[in-house]
Amino acid sequence: MKITRNTPEQLILADNPWFIGIALTLFILVFVGAGLGAASTGGANLWFGIFFALAGGGMGFAAFCLFVRRVQVILDRSGGSIVIRRQSVFGYSEAEHRLADLSHAEVESTTSRSEGRTRTLYRPVLVLDGGMSAGRHPVVEAFTNGRGPLQLADAINAWLPAAPLATVDSDG
Repeated sequence: MKITRNTPEQLILADNPWFIGIALTLFILVFVGAGLGAASTGGANLWFGIFFALAGGGMGFAAFCLFVRRVQVILDRSGGSIVIRRQSVFGYSEAEHRLADLSHAEVESTTSRSEGRTRTLYRPVLVLDGGMSAGRHPVVEAFTNGRGPLQLADAINAWLPAAPLATVDSDG
């Protein structure tokens, strides 16, 4: 997720997973193409090719549905709102909250252990302390490693107290 606009009036965060979407599309095309190519030779390869195309293409499509999700978070000072938009293969959702209810942004963490190693993953969350939607609202559903979530939370917290630019009154 990255910051696409940072002005005194708006902060827009967006996650468009282009790389993984293109990679999974190519994965699907390779498996379906190879399967259909094998099936077109006929004989014993017919059923193997059909199975190969359906299984490989199906796994690629399932992964595409699972991992390719577009997320956009708009903090709008002039409208006094926070809009969280999510779009996937299964549909579109939009949640709107009052900007005045936003206390701050934090980073949530989760720890997992496997094979004697401990791994900690993070995600940024918006903390709303008032209104109908009080609570913690994840900016993104998935946890990740690296400094990205901390940088997003810091950017949101830095943007919050910023006042809009003052207007100049030319009358004495």
